[in-house]
Amino acid sequence: MDIDFILEISSLYLEAGKFTLKLAFIGIILSLLIGIFCSLVNYYKVKFLKKIVNWYIELSRNTPLLIQLFFLYYGLPKVGIKLGAFTCAVIGLAFLGGSYMAEAFRGGLEAVSKAQIEAGLSLGLTKAQVTRYIIFPQALAVSIPSIGANAIFIIKETSIVSAISLKDLMFVTKDIIGIYYKTNEALLMLVVAYLIILLPLSLLLTYVERRLRYAGFGN
Repeated sequence: MDIDFILEISSLYLEAGKFTLKLAFIGIILSLLIGIFCSLVNYYKVKFLKKIVNWYIELSRNTPLLIQLFFLYYGLPKVGIKLGAFTCAVIGLAFLGGSYMAEAFRGGLEAVSKAQIEAGLSLGLTKAQVTRYIIFPQALAVSIPSIGANAIFIIKETSIVSAISLKDLMFVTKDIIGIYYKTNEALLMLVVAYLIILLPLSLLLTYVERRLRYAGFGN
């Protein structure tokens, strides 16, 4: 193991790690927004939109991210739609993550007691107010474990974007192996980089989940 080489390439992994975090953050935020929208459409059984949402969820969950990225980056230009690699990666992650977030929120929404909803309506609250003040806070608390798992999943899925030449952690690793043939050092740095990103997030989500359980949300 060449320690001097590891120190030399550490700056490359630092930059790649920043890029990976940026991409993952945008993908997670968009996934959450898509997931909330889709789960509410299904929960309230909005006509027409419900079918579209269900088709989207099935398509997204049953196709690999790599195929989605290839379609966006290589397929769309064939019909005159050209998107940058970063834009394709963000759309791909949001498209994939949104369906998983939708299912996570759906479980949370269904966990809210009907009696609480009826009580809110009997007090004169509108459906929008019941959703905002009664349903959504409890559904979000119940969904936190699934949302956290999906967030970690999205971060790990960023390793696929190297297929469209984005300089994430995986791209840098393959580049270093191809140029210097330092496979062990490059893979070690890759593992360490993902651990630095994912381990603190995992511990934080575990702490939040325990705090919510202690507070009694969703029980």
